[in-house]
Amino acid sequence: MSWHHIGSGKSGMLALMVFVAGCGTAVAQGAAPPPAVVVSPVAKRTVTDTSDYTGRVSAIYKVDVVARISGFIEERHFNEGQLVKSGDLLFLIEQQSYKAAVDQQKANLAKAKATEANTSLQLERGKELIRTQNIPQSTLDQRAADEGAAQAEVLQAQALLEQAQINLGYTEIRSPIDGRIGLATFTVGSLVDPSSGKLATVVSQDPVYVSFEASERDVIEYKNRLAANPGQSAHLAVHIKLPDGTAYPHPAVTDFLDVQVASSTDTVLVRAHVVNPDGILIPGGIVGVTVERGAPHSALVVPQSAVQLDQAGRYVLLVDPSKKVELRRVTAGAEEGRDVVIADGLKEGEQVIIEGIQKVRPGQTVSATVSAIAAPGH
Repeated sequence: MSWHHIGSGKSGMLALMVFVAGCGTAVAQGAAPPPAVVVSPVAKRTVTDTSDYTGRVSAIYKVDVVARISGFIEERHFNEGQLVKSGDLLFLIEQQSYKAAVDQQKANLAKAKATEANTSLQLERGKELIRTQNIPQSTLDQRAADEGAAQAEVLQAQALLEQAQINLGYTEIRSPIDGRIGLATFTVGSLVDPSSGKLATVVSQDPVYVSFEASERDVIEYKNRLAANPGQSAHLAVHIKLPDGTAYPHPAVTDFLDVQVASSTDTVLVRAHVVNPDGILIPGGIVGVTVERGAPHSALVVPQSAVQLDQAGRYVLLVDPSKKVELRRVTAGAEEGRDVVIADGLKEGEQVIIEGIQKVRPGQTVSATVSAIAAPGH
């Protein structure tokens, strides 16, 4: 064997090793599995179109408790922040002087009645004497006038007694409504009168109002729906979302639409009435408000995670029957819980990608798994 042939043999062996290595790399590349994604079928379900607003809770009744007479506060009969009933005693103003005034007016009334009885008797006697001409007519006229004056004195004494009794009643300051009472602005021993201002505030708790501002466009749409459906109730169902994101369990119903547009905001005030048995809604608080805009209807929905946004608008990535990724432009509507309504761009049953969107591109073959939530039986 010559050195030439040995060299040629080594070159051939090296070339063979390079060829085999190249084939191995190609095999390894061809064997890489397609990206795995999770898909969810486009579903059709019944939805109701809604509009979302920010609402404020307000009490139906809010009353400032004030003194209607002058006096020292003798007793306080409530704990600040507690629930009170209409008629519950809140404050007691010293009563001695007002009881004395009542007793005095009772005495004045008794005296006026005695005087009125005497003048009535004198008038009857005068009528007997005038028939026998024992007294002149002028005396009888005077007795008749005296009786009229005495009757007037009785009426005046009765009025003064009633006013004294009313003032005595004002010494007991009672709650005018059911509700929760706030801080007391005066303590026991304080001198108060009608000019002192509020002694405390009572705010009703159940039911309450929830008010929100609707745009003119929403109001016009609402009125057009009423015109198209004469038998439809003018009161709309309202759903409330609490500040922690949870749904309030009791539905509300609108009961007032303002008669004019607020010039500063170009909106119309809408008010809803809602029960509040557990006191969860606090007057003055902010809540989310969702208003139903029409009757339930059928619509296509996909999970919110499937809908993406770029400069051209909203789109989804779906997996076609050949396991390839396709980009589809869609028109998205309102959110329905974890889903979003698709007004245009998809068909029922198409598979949209909800997990793994970032690692695939249109035209790429993928391995798709149907989401367990969307799978039959769930």
